[in-house]
Amino acid sequence: MNSTRLFALSALARRGPLHGYAIRQAAQLDRTELWTDVKPGSLYNALKRMTEEGLVRVARTERDGNPPERTVFEITAAGRAELVAQRDAALADVRLLPDPVDLALQFTPDLSPDELTTAFTARRRTVADRLAQFERERETAAPDLVGLEPLIFEHCVARLRAELAWHDDVLDRLKETT
Repeated sequence: MNSTRLFALSALARRGPLHGYAIRQAAQLDRTELWTDVKPGSLYNALKRMTEEGLVRVARTERDGNPPERTVFEITAAGRAELVAQRDAALADVRLLPDPVDLALQFTPDLSPDELTTAFTARRRTVADRLAQFERERETAAPDLVGLEPLIFEHCVARLRAELAWHDDVLDRLKETT
């Protein structure tokens, strides 16, 4: 499953022929960097590869005013089949991304409980800040969300709240050792 490919194909399927910059703007508008590993800058390379594979084709080039010409892409029948395959793979794929803190915990015997408490308090504050940011983003985006899109925000908020709870548990255990 390739998130960038899934996003680009879905943008073309939903919105029709688009140039790379419009797909990049859609990624920024959808705030994909908050809830997926899609990087807007990687969309151009993905479009090039998918063109070579026959998943998208060049519909035309256009120039609006003085900017350089833009290549407009459209999804092909093979691209629609790939979109379904990518979507289905994403729905079946369960990922728990590695967090470097888990590795770091193995190498903390030289730290005092106070030092660990300081580090985890700072980490907890960062997670809480991200949760607050995400909740603000959700509130801002709410009027424009359609269909199941609110579930994306709910999923991210639930994961951040779980991360906060884990940090609270770590801090409670560290208190017991002092």
